[in-house]
Order: sequence, then C-alpha cells, then structure tokens
Amino acid sequence: MPIYHTLGAIPRKRHIAFRKPGGGLYAEELMGHEGFTGTSSLLYHTYPPTTVKSVRRVKEMKFEEDTDVTLRHRHFLTSRIKKGGSPTLDRIPLLFNQDVAMLYVEPDVEDKHFYRNAQADELVYVSKGTGVLESVFGELPFHEGDYLVIHRGIMHKYRFDKTSDKDAEQPKLLIMESRGHIRWPKRYRNEFGQLVEGAPYSERDIRRPVFVPPHDEMGDFPIFVKQYDGINELILDHHPFDVVGWDGYFYPWAFNIMDFEPIVGRVHQPPPVHQTFQGDGFVVCSFCPRPYDFHPEAVPAPYNHSNVDSDEVLYYASSEFMSRKGIEFGSITHHPDGLPHGPHPGRAEASIGAKYTDELAVMMDTFRPLKVAKQALDIEDPSYHKSWISAQHEQAAFSPPTS
Repeated sequence: MPIYHTLGAIPRKRHIAFRKPGGGLYAEELMGHEGFTGTSSLLYHTYPPTTVKSVRRVKEMKFEEDTDVTLRHRHFLTSRIKKGGSPTLDRIPLLFNQDVAMLYVEPDVEDKHFYRNAQADELVYVSKGTGVLESVFGELPFHEGDYLVIHRGIMHKYRFDKTSDKDAEQPKLLIMESRGHIRWPKRYRNEFGQLVEGAPYSERDIRRPVFVPPHDEMGDFPIFVKQYDGINELILDHHPFDVVGWDGYFYPWAFNIMDFEPIVGRVHQPPPVHQTFQGDGFVVCSFCPRPYDFHPEAVPAPYNHSNVDSDEVLYYASSEFMSRKGIEFGSITHHPDGLPHGPHPGRAEASIGAKYTDELAVMMDTFRPLKVAKQALDIEDPSYHKSWISAQHEQAAFSPPTS
C-alpha cells in the first residue's frame, strides 16, 4: 500500500523509548509482509500483543472440491445460498485454487470475537450493507460497493449498521482470500509508487482508517485466527485495540467500485482496462456504468474469446450485464480455461447503437485452474453450459439439484 499514513501518538524516531504518562514503555509491534522488506507499519500498544492466556483449535476449514471435474461453464446463484451466521466464521466457499479462494456470506450476527486471517490477504466486496471495520489501526467506515482490503495478519471486527426497517436486506459480502499480497496493478504506478495520470483511480479515492481512542481494559478477549486451514482461538488478557498510535504503509483500506473511472474507446476495449487489483496468480476487475464504444459501427458486446491460461469468474452486482441473459443480482459465472465463451444469443446485435450500460460486476481472473467447492453445488444452475444454444433456455426456471 504505497501511501504513508499515521494516526495517534508516536515518538519522533523509530525504535526509541516511548513512555506512557505514568512510566513504562509502550510496546512496539512491526506488522508487514515479506519479512522486513515489504510494506509495513509500526504500532505502539499499551500492553504487549503477546500476552496470550490459552490457545485451542476451534474449527477445520479445509475446502472440499467437487469430484465431477467435467469441463463446462458454470453458474451459481447466491440468492439460493444459506443465509445468516458470522461474517468471519460462516463464509461459504465457492471456488478456489492454491492462489486464491472466493467465498460468500450474508451475516445476521456480529462477532463477539476479534478476527485475524494469518494465511491470506482478504479482498471483501460489500455487495450490500453498511458499517464500520474496526481494527488495531482504527475504524474504517464502509458501505455498498466498497472493496475492503484487509492484509494478512490485521486483527479486525465488523460492526454493521442496524436498521429498524424489517424489509432491509442483510449484508452481502463477497470475499477473495489471496495467498499473496493484494495491491494496485504495477502498470498504474510510477517508479516511486504513485498512481500515474491515466490510471482509472487516484490516491484521493482511497479511504484509510480514522483514529479512535485506545481501549485500556483487562480481561479475557477471544481472538480467532485463521491459520493452517482452520480457526484457532487465542485468549488475550487485554483488549487488543489498545494502540495509541502507528505509522507506515500497511493497514486496511477501502475503495468504492463507483470511484473506478472506466476507460472507453471508439471500439471494444479488452478486459485489462477494467483491472482494479493485482494478486499473485490472479487479477480483479470492475465492470462499471459507462458509455459504450462510439465508432458508428462498433459492437459494444465483447467478442467470443477463449480463456487461454486463465479461469474467468464474474460476480454480478446488478441484474444487468451487456453480454448475458439468465443472470440475476448475485449470480456468479465460472468460465474455465479450455472453453470459448462470449455474448449470449442476440446480445451482440442488440448492443449495436446502444449508448450506455448500467452494468456492475466484479471479475476475478486466475492463472491457474479453479476448483468448485462442494458447498457451491447446492446453488448451481446445472444447465448453464447449454445456455448459448437458444434464447428460450435462459428463461427456464431454476431447479436446484436433489440430493
């Protein structure tokens, strides 16, 4: 994260004595990635972050894959998914490989524990809901359309806004867990790390945590840590959000999809112009409302293409998408390497002369094959791979598979 940020009280120099008002030292904690060479931040705790009273293994979270690996396009409907649960413990895995996993949850409770993912960076797309991400770095308000970037090892907790509207939708979170560091694409940055002119967003669009007074409270505080494909509970003897100040480049941050400025042209632009984030072994793109191509004979719908060395996954954050029929808000399509795909019947012709699209979608492209998690089978449209045959097929009612 190439923006230096500081909050709260810190000493004039690093690694010098920083004393509490009543005497004694604040406890330093250096947090970052790639050992001591990547981006990092230096935090000052009221109490050492190491005072753990007990540990235990709580839950196994190893993903199970679909044993049917027949090559085909696939479609999953999150509207059919099991609702409720914890935003951190009840996520349902959908797709995964050794680089990244896509999970989904519609939580209806707030965690009493604090959470830290020690095996992956998290990119959380807030499809519905508002609230605050609390962390050792401060508070980060979020709302619909936000991407939350929560780097590996950052302790946090979700606090959702409560509403008296009984018909209000509960939060919907799409989570991408990355084994590598999530970052801005290299081509958007100059040699100094600054976003260049011509990038589809700037530093002004990045939202950083705000300072809140530290907690000075002793007791038993449960911290759930995801590591070794499972959840481990650590009981800390003090409130973990006891940081009086910090500075550095490593912290949670937010970027809203509507702050992405689409790049358009006279003819169709390829998907890399929509890239928003870079990971190890994958990229994430944002398809946003935008003007269509303006050549008088342009075909705005994408051309048929084969995913050579790439699996393509699209989460539809609206019910409109220029090249698709038969999808709905919350649909997820998986177009694997080895098969061509393109616009559904009639979509290319219908796009000619159109001036604008209101589509909204998040795309994850991986450079190694994805596996389908067993839990995703309950929400799969089993006929999707035949949906290019006729327009009538996409209108067929969804029938979940029977067990």
